[in-house]
Amino acid sequence: MSIKIDNISKSFGKIKALDNISFDVKKNELFGIIGPDGAGKTTLFRILTTLLIADEGTANVADYDVIKDYNDIRNHVGYMPGKFSLYQDLTIEENLEFFATIFGTTVEANYNLIEDIYVQIEPFKKRRAGALSGGMKQKLALCCALIHKPKVLFLDEPTTGVDAVSRQEFWQMLKKLQHKGITILVSTPYMDEAELCDRIALIDKGEILNVDTPQQIIDNFERIIYNVSAKNTYKLINDLKSYEYNHSVFPFGEFIHYIDKRADFNTTHLAKYLEEKGNENIKISATKASVEDVFMDLMKA
Repeated sequence: MSIKIDNISKSFGKIKALDNISFDVKKNELFGIIGPDGAGKTTLFRILTTLLIADEGTANVADYDVIKDYNDIRNHVGYMPGKFSLYQDLTIEENLEFFATIFGTTVEANYNLIEDIYVQIEPFKKRRAGALSGGMKQKLALCCALIHKPKVLFLDEPTTGVDAVSRQEFWQMLKKLQHKGITILVSTPYMDEAELCDRIALIDKGEILNVDTPQQIIDNFERIIYNVSAKNTYKLINDLKSYEYNHSVFPFGEFIHYIDKRADFNTTHLAKYLEEKGNENIKISATKASVEDVFMDLMKA
């Protein structure tokens, strides 16, 4: 295993940031930690990169203990925090050379590892980091995290605040890095990114809700989800929430995702109820579950 986490807990005063967390990440795996802000993702990353000490439990990264072997871990992992943390006054090439020097290497020595990424920002190598766009900052930070050829790469919400095209490009880069023998642990609040990972851990309020492949998590979901739409979406949501048989109701794109409590649910009964409430142009149809649907349901448990 590249990462092994056993019963990790961490509190800040009365706030339980992590509650008895356990899971493994295999070598060369692209593993996602999926959850909203405040779920505990950053706290877990800081423990695994030796920046925080857990209150309870143990963890190993690249066969090193996060407490006993913290110096070894720092030499063998790359860490890209959620907030851009490179030197704003240094240029692209100066930041990269600085981080290479810290780890006792050179840009030339490991250039093959970052080449696909660096060529996209190389035309602007003389530009100060503080003047870069969000997507360019993202690529520079990734280059700096990779320049010493880490065994494990930690990426804490790397696509937050980045445009859709840059998000797509970034995940393509991660797939290429994975093929170069690097284990990648990435956190994200975006449920659509979950399906790009080999396996995922769903986390909320410091607790792991499920760990499996995205497809297996979806396949194991037994409830039937319905797309519901009407002329007035706001009224539709309120009426569905008031329906005595509703198990869950939440917006999902152009539809409302609805789950009924009853095993013998009939869409005709729901349509009649919505009509009596004054809804117009009502449409109800069964749909396939997504990781987000499963996550929302687990949060209710």
